[in-house]
Amino acid sequence: MILPRDRDPRFITVRRGGYLTDTDHRLLGLWAADCAEHVLHFFEAVKPSDLRPRRAIEQIRTWARGEIKMMECRAAGGHAMAAARDLNGAARFAAYAAGQAAVVAHVAAHELGAAAYAIKAVKASVDKSEMDEMGQKECHWQRERLPTDIRELVLDDQRLRNHLCWFVFDC
Repeated sequence: MILPRDRDPRFITVRRGGYLTDTDHRLLGLWAADCAEHVLHFFEAVKPSDLRPRRAIEQIRTWARGEIKMMECRAAGGHAMAAARDLNGAARFAAYAAGQAAVVAHVAAHELGAAAYAIKAVKASVDKSEMDEMGQKECHWQRERLPTDIRELVLDDQRLRNHLCWFVFDC
């Protein structure tokens, strides 16, 4: 479970009584898409003909441009996560990262799920002796791509929810 019991109002849109602007919500989705896409090759190496995770990443970007409704994007996220069911390791985590990215359109706080699963995918792809180092490299890669407008929000969210996300943000 990567979501906190009590929802952080910084991740609830203004129109729903929170503090998150539509612009920042879109930025969270785009950043989550970048995190998921960075590890998508782990899934595609195992299931090259299954386009559900790639489609989920495309859908969150399409949603961020205002070209599709949230429900369509959320559905794509569910399909991407379903693609993970019969897999394990890096491929499974990569599919989950794509699914989490797409559902940011529905619940912005899933941005951390996309990032955490991407880190787990990288760690699962290497020898045990390299897991920590490679996980930290992926975490740094993600942080380098954080848009300035949401950087502090995401970093604070990582600090607050790191324990829910397998401590992958200790970088």
